[in-house]
Amino acid sequence: MSAATALIVYVVLLMAIPSYVTIGPLGSLGRPSLLWGLLLLFWWLLSRLQLRSYDARPVPQPVRYAFGAFAVVVLVSFAAAMLRGQPADQISPATTALVRTASWGGVLLVAMDGIRTHSDASRLARCLAIAGGTLAALGLAQFITGQTLLDWIGSIPGLAVDSSSVATRGAFTRASGTAIHPLEYGTAVVASLPLAITAAVTGGFRTTRSRWAGWWWLPVVLIVAASLIAVSRSAIIGLGVALVASLPAVPKAYRLAIGIGGGILAIVVLALVPGMLGTIVSLFAGASDDPSTQSRTNGLARVPDFVGSSPLVGQGFGMFLPRYYIFDNAWVLLVVEVGILGSLSFAAIALSAIGSALSASRRSPFADTKAMAKAIAASMLTVCVIFLFFDGLSFPISAGLFFLVAGLAAAIRTVAAADVVVVAGTRRAGRAKEKDAPARNTRPLPAKVREESG
Repeated sequence: MSAATALIVYVVLLMAIPSYVTIGPLGSLGRPSLLWGLLLLFWWLLSRLQLRSYDARPVPQPVRYAFGAFAVVVLVSFAAAMLRGQPADQISPATTALVRTASWGGVLLVAMDGIRTHSDASRLARCLAIAGGTLAALGLAQFITGQTLLDWIGSIPGLAVDSSSVATRGAFTRASGTAIHPLEYGTAVVASLPLAITAAVTGGFRTTRSRWAGWWWLPVVLIVAASLIAVSRSAIIGLGVALVASLPAVPKAYRLAIGIGGGILAIVVLALVPGMLGTIVSLFAGASDDPSTQSRTNGLARVPDFVGSSPLVGQGFGMFLPRYYIFDNAWVLLVVEVGILGSLSFAAIALSAIGSALSASRRSPFADTKAMAKAIAASMLTVCVIFLFFDGLSFPISAGLFFLVAGLAAAIRTVAAADVVVVAGTRRAGRAKEKDAPARNTRPLPAKVREESG
């Protein structure tokens, strides 16, 4: 099994199996995607221990160092919290948080060191685009029927189902797909939009277009439609960020068409759902009076009280339970749980991932690699913005996508560096061939040949 295939399996486990379904005897550690991430970490460690050949010119990976710093802060924070003493009900979540961090690390490291070619990177990018479109299609079906359509999973022996209810806001169903919460669903859908748009424009990140290339626009249509009827400010904001961030990844000839097509699609969707336009307007017009908005705003004022006792490493990753306060902001919660150092290292993962992808788009001489790198950067930016509106690291799909996209961004940096070396070698070979050509053409002919030619 190649690294790309292993990561595609992870995407399937992450987004196809509902987040609230676990293997019963294992409890919260029984999510299939989490277990697969641990297996990926074990696989990566074995590859490090085995005798192997290294690249003659290794590519520096800032994402690796940023994640290493984050993992160290998480461990130090855990140790400090245990030394201070913790209530019994906080020890198990803290241990689970360490396991989740290890699983995320397995995904990130295998993507970073295992994806070595444009072909493998494009396979994984196509998988994410298809997964986002499929999840959007399920959300649309849930919105229309008002049901989860996944209740049958609870009848499978050995599986435990925590929750499978459908949320509502106003008169509309809030689709959640296979996610625990609609915000987690919205993150997964809009984060895959830049990859879906770029796949549609490039025919699936391929240099030669096939007759099926037009089907890549289907995930784009499904994702945009699902985001508009998600009845969520965060999903609509994320949709806007994803669309704007995707534009640099597509040729200029497509940008106007995408903008006009997106506007027409939005008008059609809102026209087919009576009352949806007014609901969306009220979400933003009445945001100041909304309880969730007030909770986020009031939470900022309470951060110093929670951080004061341990500002550098925080209260402990995974130890700040909802009974204390619900921040609905992943970045603020990180400050509380892992302090200033942990928050900076996590932000460094995001920034270095975006920087690596943008660097790859500048360095690679190939248009398809450039487009993919820009789409990956746009996906990472979208996830980071949506993390401002809910605790994304507490939900499996959104957290797993963050580290998977970060690893893919580091991998495309390696691919771009290899592209530069290949092109430089090809050019050197071409110049050498041209240099030798005149000498071959002017070489004196043998005497017999000269006589026969007159």
